[in-house]
Formats: sequence, structure tokens, C-alpha cells
Amino acid sequence: MKKVITYGTFDLLHWGHIKLLERAKQLGDYLVVAISTDEFNLQKQKKAYHSYEHRKLILETIRYVDEVIPEKNWDQKVQDVIDHDIDVFVMGDDWEGKFDFLKDYCEVVYLPRTEGISTTKIKEEIANL
Repeated sequence: MKKVITYGTFDLLHWGHIKLLERAKQLGDYLVVAISTDEFNLQKQKKAYHSYEHRKLILETIRYVDEVIPEKNWDQKVQDVIDHDIDVFVMGDDWEGKFDFLKDYCEVVYLPRTEGISTTKIKEEIANL
């Protein structure tokens, strides 16, 4: 079985997130999604609208997602790849090159972002209503 992992906050879930998850799942048989905990988001000075538990619940209902795990810090990725026997690490291409150190452990793939949608764009549009 080929296992894939991706990371994110996945707050204000939108069709760009769904397309990313779909494309990530197409790279293997089993998709693990690591989502930032509320505590980790605070460390990154990022505030999610939905709590970790609610974001986890939402992601667990998506057909492309096989398992959801917590992302508690920047440094856990190598251990996650080892612990979950990951073959492919996937991130959006806005992170291009930042996770190349994982190539010692698995294949690293940067997928193009979905055009025309982002959580930042949604937040900006809501603020301007």
C-alpha cells in the first residue's frame, strides 16, 4: 500500500482544499492529513476559526482522507513519515523547496494551488461585506 501525507490548518474548508486532498489521494492508496493543533497555530501566530477538534471532524468525513493526525510542531514531519510508513509527502507549491529535506525518507511532491480560491481570499471578502 502506497501511503501519502499532507499538512495544513484546513480552516474555512473550501473547494481548493478538496482539490488538494483529491490530488494527494491520487498519488497513493492511503491519505494521512496532519492538521495544525490550536496550540501550534498560536505558536505560528495564526488563529483558526474552527477548533482543532471541529476541523478534524470535518476532514474525517471527506472521502479522500483515510486518517487525520495532529500537527503539533514544525519538527515532527520526519518522525510522522517514519511512524506512518509514508511513501509520498505532498504540499502546495507555495511551499516549494521548503520540505526537500524529506527526500531522504520519501518522495516529495509540490502540487499547484487551485486558482481563484484561498482561505485568505475568503477572509478578505467576508471582511469587506
